Amino acid sequence: MGASESGNGVAGDASRPAKKQRRLDNEPERPSTSSDGEGDASGILARRPGGPLRKVAGSECPYLDTISRARLDFDFEKSCSVTLRKENVYACLVCGKYFCGRGPRTPAYTHALEEGHSIFMKLSTGQVFALPDGYEVVDQSLQDIKQVLNPTFSREDVASLDAPGSERWERTLSGEPYLPGMVGLNNLKATDYANVVVHALLRVRPFRDHFLLGGQAGQGGAAPTPLVEKFGELCRKMWNKGSFKGQVSPLEFLLAVQERSKKRFSVDAQADPVTFLSWLLNTLHFDLTGGKPSKRRSVVTRCFQGEMAVTELRGGGEEAEPVRTKFLMLGLDLPPAPLFRDAMEKNIIPQVPLLTLLKKYEGEKITEIVGKGRKKYEVTRVPDHLIVWAKRFTTNAIRHYGREKNPTIVTFPLRGLPVLGKKFDLVAMGCHEGKPEGGTHRAILLHHAGREWYQVEDLSVTDVRPETVAIAEAYFQIYSATAVSK
Repeated sequence: MGASESGNGVAGDASRPAKKQRRLDNEPERPSTSSDGEGDASGILARRPGGPLRKVAGSECPYLDTISRARLDFDFEKSCSVTLRKENVYACLVCGKYFCGRGPRTPAYTHALEEGHSIFMKLSTGQVFALPDGYEVVDQSLQDIKQVLNPTFSREDVASLDAPGSERWERTLSGEPYLPGMVGLNNLKATDYANVVVHALLRVRPFRDHFLLGGQAGQGGAAPTPLVEKFGELCRKMWNKGSFKGQVSPLEFLLAVQERSKKRFSVDAQADPVTFLSWLLNTLHFDLTGGKPSKRRSVVTRCFQGEMAVTELRGGGEEAEPVRTKFLMLGLDLPPAPLFRDAMEKNIIPQVPLLTLLKKYEGEKITEIVGKGRKKYEVTRVPDHLIVWAKRFTTNAIRHYGREKNPTIVTFPLRGLPVLGKKFDLVAMGCHEGKPEGGTHRAILLHHAGREWYQVEDLSVTDVRPETVAIAEAYFQIYSATAVSK
């Protein structure tokens, strides 16, 4: 299903006894008590040792007005700022810092005593606690924070996202407007390649809806892998209508990518977006099917998988028996890059229609493959969401020029692309600008509700006219069948 022809700190003192160590990481253990047995050492009332956790209504809690929403950012890696541990992490809702535990002598408890910050949210559940008092706070006014921490969507919410006229700009805490689903993604260092791919995939509505509705569990309801979990979380944050800020950091997702790919893709090194797109789709499918990608289907294959017949030509032109294979992407062969200049000393940049390039997959054209002979390709089943990519970049080992870029302009329709009796509408594409060994990546995306186009380049989101889209130097494109793109 590839894209070839077809396309982690101090963790505590290890010398402590295990029981003692667990108490320091408690949820919580008994508070240290004063002589009367009902308060802690600071004289603040706490629950009786061994007693049930007390829940307090917001109207009874004196600390709610100390919350500072402007300081909250749940896109950071969820680890304690003191110990770097990732278990039982709480966010201080006053200053925004992360601490682990909430019982006596834990970093969160100590922070509450030293700084007077008394409201903490458990990042894994969204529960809110007052420290050092030790009770849980239950109040409707905390819902907006919980929604930012972990946005949730109902089927009704999802169904209304793309309804005609539903294009609605929201405002951040500072009053800045933003369009849910079209928010900027931080470029952490050299991660624009991944930002473009995430944006493009989330233009495919059934794929997006699957993750918005929390469809992350593996086959048979198995717990989601970190990659699948963080991808779904990023998706829901990008579409959250109650966001405190108009952009999202993909840090946690990219850290999961880095680990899952064994650092093939990282947060500090540029990579090719088409290579990343192929890896991400195949890996998501593998994780969603419980490691049995060839026997089970997933939202990835339901959206993007097609089939083709590959015929190898032997010596003398004899054709071997066609081999049936599946694909997620189709690679397009561009004409050779220009070697000469015109009278005005400008490069002669050729143009070629997308339909011409797609003829490679009609079963008649013979394709020469270095080291692999000659083959014919015939798409026998086209998916509802078609990904095509132009082979713009090559490595010139003979001339030692390094990476080279083919600037051929591919002309394409925005709507009505005919492929195997289906018509497709463009919904997203990734573009590259600059030198082949560097440059930048940007996404051009269709907003389904308003049928308007936007360009997203890291944190920059601007609207673009359709005629500008049609002449962009596309690297990869995603088309959706007309019946499902409206």
